[in-house]
Amino acid sequence: MSVIRVGTRSSALAMAQTTAIANRIAASSGAEVEIVPIVTHGDTSTDSLSSLGGTGVFASALREALLNDECDLLVHSLKDLPTDVYPGLVIGATPKRADARDALCARNAWTLETLPEGAKVGTGSPRRMAQLREIRPDLAVVDIRGNIDTRLGRLVEGDLDAVVLAAAGLGRLGRLDGACTQLLEISDWPTAPGQGALALEVREGKLDRVLASALAAINHATTEAVTTAERLVLARLEAGCAAPIGATAVIDTGLFFLTATVYSPDGTRKITSSHAATPESHSVRDLVDAAQDIAERVATDLLAGGAAEFAPLKVNK
Repeated sequence: MSVIRVGTRSSALAMAQTTAIANRIAASSGAEVEIVPIVTHGDTSTDSLSSLGGTGVFASALREALLNDECDLLVHSLKDLPTDVYPGLVIGATPKRADARDALCARNAWTLETLPEGAKVGTGSPRRMAQLREIRPDLAVVDIRGNIDTRLGRLVEGDLDAVVLAAAGLGRLGRLDGACTQLLEISDWPTAPGQGALALEVREGKLDRVLASALAAINHATTEAVTTAERLVLARLEAGCAAPIGATAVIDTGLFFLTATVYSPDGTRKITSSHAATPESHSVRDLVDAAQDIAERVATDLLAGGAAEFAPLKVNK
């Protein structure tokens, strides 16, 4: 393969994270790497994320370009990738995860605790909206769209007092230190399944040897396993990526832990389940087997506890 074509959204964040991956592929393979920007409907529409059908709207145009051989692989933010199988495509690698936390970016160095009553906080995520309403029901939660600079610009303009963004995205753009006023800890503020991780998607079937070797070098087995567990909970509970669900998996001292929380959209109800497993080994296969085991147990607990009664889930039996 003389040139490896990497498809991505054309936003500043997508280009930044794709450039980093392209550089790693080039270093690993020795091949020339070309970045192919692709505009999606989600990038051009100003409608709310929920009305567009969730964050999967960003992936569809990219996937069609890959199937049409306009590129050789795609770089996705894993939290934006639908869990449903997409015919003809598979995830070829999951690089090492960045910071999975959310970041509060606020005027006057405010934190979630010190924001004044009635402060306007922007986010396009139903999960973040529910969490804000649960922790600070006195805040005015505003549904917003736009890239990171657009959202941060609304703080400067003064029509918002704070926004909640992914720490990983801010970090990849070099904006974390300058914009973030508080990192929200996972133990109190669980984030989206797969947040902070990237997914490299390829066409199903035998890959070119050079590309396959580069993907194997980039893949991070622990990240693959923990994000698989988080996304399997999402897949078991609902078909999209925009439900108010937080999930966190970690591997520590030989144990594989998974915790997931489902929120009601108004933040008045939630249910949490945690389970652990002991993988046979740290091979990818055994880690993925453990991920499937604990994800099924966590999802079963959440449903048995009534999650589908107060959250907008499309339950897969």
